[in-house]
Amino acid sequence: MDILVIKISTEANIMLEWLTIWGVTQAAGFIFKPILEDLAKDAAKDWAKDLLKGIPGKIFQKLKKEDIEIAAGKALKEFLQLMQQQLKARCKLAETEIKEYTTDIQKFISDKPVIEILGKAFDINCESLDAKTLEDSWNRLQLKPLPFKFKWQSITEQYLTQVQELLLDSKDLYHILELQKLSDIEINTKEIAGVVPEFNLVKYQEGIRERYGNLKLDSLDTSGYAYNELKLWRIFTAQNVREAHQVLPQVHELPKEHLRRLRESDQVEAEVELEDLERHKRVYFEQPIRSVLDVVNKKQDYKYIVILGDPGSGKSTLLQFLALNWAESPLNNVILLPIPLLIELRTYMRGREDKECNNFLEFFHQCSGAVHHLNQLELDKQLKAGNVLVMFDGLDEVFDPGKREDVITDIHRFTNDYPDVQVIVTSRIIGYKPQRLLNAEFRHFILQDLDSEQIQDFIYRWHELTFTDAVDKVRKRERLQRGIEASKSIAELAGNPLLLTMMAILNRNQELPRMITTMCEMQQSKN
Repeated sequence: MDILVIKISTEANIMLEWLTIWGVTQAAGFIFKPILEDLAKDAAKDWAKDLLKGIPGKIFQKLKKEDIEIAAGKALKEFLQLMQQQLKARCKLAETEIKEYTTDIQKFISDKPVIEILGKAFDINCESLDAKTLEDSWNRLQLKPLPFKFKWQSITEQYLTQVQELLLDSKDLYHILELQKLSDIEINTKEIAGVVPEFNLVKYQEGIRERYGNLKLDSLDTSGYAYNELKLWRIFTAQNVREAHQVLPQVHELPKEHLRRLRESDQVEAEVELEDLERHKRVYFEQPIRSVLDVVNKKQDYKYIVILGDPGSGKSTLLQFLALNWAESPLNNVILLPIPLLIELRTYMRGREDKECNNFLEFFHQCSGAVHHLNQLELDKQLKAGNVLVMFDGLDEVFDPGKREDVITDIHRFTNDYPDVQVIVTSRIIGYKPQRLLNAEFRHFILQDLDSEQIQDFIYRWHELTFTDAVDKVRKRERLQRGIEASKSIAELAGNPLLLTMMAILNRNQELPRMITTMCEMQQSKN
């Protein structure tokens, strides 16, 4: 019995010691104190280590166990106080109402994606935290709904500032800041000396999110409305595809003028060509329709893929989504997923012409157009192990026929050098010549127009994400839906993701008939 009392007393003293170090005992009126009391009972748990993994790995390895526990506890105390302030001062909740969130907040700060975001505040190079992912995580965990006035963005901005101030002002934590400064100096010195870049997948993830995370709609919307927070991740719709065994542009859709000339011609060759094309078209439409993601995710069946589609059909968006799918994954899952290398071929060719690179590995190693530089020796190891998904976007955007043939040769050579790597190529249908990639065992798929269910899903999510006024949101959404349903020709246009997006943008200020006229004028001006 005495031993038990001593043990309980010792644990209580340890807990009190940690609460004092973290500044909890000095915080008057701190409602969420029980959360930190639970953590203080065993401060060596993984939550503290996980939180500080937001700083560079080399720095983390140099930290002592006490450094990690002090920093993690102080940071969480600041975060919990900010949540309490929001609920009390901004949302005007009573203390009893705030206490009702205690259990949910405890679950929230134990979630891995949440821990990763909170930990990034310890990186002195971090400029902002992902408030949207925190909000999405709260909803994903199905926690008690937060008041309407609760603002995650405000919390992340204040939290980042306070953690950085902790590093500056605390004698216990200042050396964490010093280690990072020394590391930055070392990296800069190596760069000046011409030392090769590191293979930093965390920075590569950040680069992908910065390059592709937000939809770029400035050229489509000239009204001045800002879509800065509209994430591709949240609006992407996975299209369907059909496999094309005989890849000819006319198999998908014969140009009307070409079809008319063939039918009016008296030449036997023209009749034979028309019959042949119609046969190929019939075979093509007999192929099953499947989700493009189902095809991409079956590497064992579809190792080499060409995705074909019309302008605006979503080819580039698909590849960007695949890259973001990896970049948005928790760090502990990243090592289990193939590293996506997205190469925009027009950018790659510009790098070659400017003598910045001679091949795809050099492009990622040193070319200014790369999302983030990755050491080519390490990249070569990953490619040989098959741990990479390589995506070549926009073969049709290499306009010079000779240079396009050079790119195809490079792709073919690449698949020979790295036979275990999955490769995806995209191109417009018109003008595409399939034979060389067919010879390299690439299978060809054509993107299908969005079906009615996909169109409705896009419209619903678009208005949910871009409208704040509930009444206006419903009214504009229903107006667009009615306009599309009322006209077969407009419904056909809406099957193209780019045109549907233009409709959704213009629908904010225009009725559908006038909107279509505006779209036609925009298209003519581009041509």
